[in-house]
Amino acid sequence: MPIRFPRRTARSPEQRRLAAAQWTITWRISLVMSVIMLIVGGIVYTVVLFAQRADAERETQWGIDHNTVESPPVCVWMTVERNGAVSSTPGAPAGLPVRASLAAVRAGAPPVLERVERGGEQYTVRTARRGSELVQAAYGERFQRADRNHLLLAFAAAEAVGLLLVAAASGMLARRSMEPLSEALDRQRRFVADASHELRTPLTQLHTRAQLLARRSGSETPQQLATDLQRLVTGTRQLGDVIDDLLLSARLPQSPGSRDPVDLTALAEEAVSAEDARAQEMGLAVRLRPGPGRHVVVGTAPALRRVIAALVDNAMGHTPPGGEVTVSVDAPLPGVVSLSVRDTGVGFAPEEGARLFERFARGSAGRGRRFGLGLALAREVVESHGGRITAEGRPGHGALFTVELPAARTGETVPRERTIASCLSVGGRRPDAPG
Repeated sequence: MPIRFPRRTARSPEQRRLAAAQWTITWRISLVMSVIMLIVGGIVYTVVLFAQRADAERETQWGIDHNTVESPPVCVWMTVERNGAVSSTPGAPAGLPVRASLAAVRAGAPPVLERVERGGEQYTVRTARRGSELVQAAYGERFQRADRNHLLLAFAAAEAVGLLLVAAASGMLARRSMEPLSEALDRQRRFVADASHELRTPLTQLHTRAQLLARRSGSETPQQLATDLQRLVTGTRQLGDVIDDLLLSARLPQSPGSRDPVDLTALAEEAVSAEDARAQEMGLAVRLRPGPGRHVVVGTAPALRRVIAALVDNAMGHTPPGGEVTVSVDAPLPGVVSLSVRDTGVGFAPEEGARLFERFARGSAGRGRRFGLGLALAREVVESHGGRITAEGRPGHGALFTVELPAARTGETVPRERTIASCLSVGGRRPDAPG
């Protein structure tokens, strides 16, 4: 059999667009920084050029005022005309002195300052009178031009190295800035895939039951028809539960709802009472053990009620007939209200405690339809209220889920009528709907 190597995972269009955006950010930042460095280099070069020109003019002026042919300044060649006799610094370059300027000043023109080129070199030349003498000082710019060339070479090297460093840094920053967006897109993609998988099963069941009901509608007895209709209704309710949990989960981070003082004991009592009938059918005992006093937290009553309902439903779904589910509310520490749900069911391995709160994580021992959303949503609600939720368990020895929330400050009151009224409807659902 030929060996098959794993294929590279094809990147999605979103990932390709993110990669293209990363490269675009990189080269745009590099381009901007390159232009900035060019502008800075041009400014520095211009300042150096003007400074060199000013130095050349000062040197020629000093030569005119103080120096002679025998003692010229560095890089300056002197020419002096006295009584018609012209003398120049020995070794003066060809083309110096500039005789046209000497003739103009001799004829009465004002001092002349000019830049001339002789033999491929640039010179700053000043011609003026000094008493009875006619003096010309020529400053050679060879060393200044060499300095400018070195400066340009340094700028070019700095530009190249800086461009590489900027490209590397901008690429790293662009990659890091894109990582949260890439992770968000990955989470969104996984969530959509998981949600589609979870919704496909109840939709398929509904479609199948509706087809069977349509085919057998003329041959079934009223009792069989009622049973099929009830199953169809149950399937629609389960599908609605999944959709409601998804909507609440998506809505919770952006709009957690109004925060009011909430009596956690009252919510737990309502959740336990709502499960009485179902507990009897399942052969379970669901009990409430409230601690002394009132246990008030600040939060959103419908969301907290959904947390308790999800924990109780999860406990009942994993407890065999004859078992017991106990809901306890207490204040173990000052400023903390604790709600725990303990069952005598199948339990779970201790290392699976954290995984239970992941989306669509489902155990294999539970009864009924388990969508794997209830506990994940419960964690989101608890964390949005500034609390934490933990799970402990051992295989065959039941499970314990504990919610710890900040207690309300002393003096805050609980609007009993509002709390009780709000529990009558949670988005049109029963509090005992499975999570």
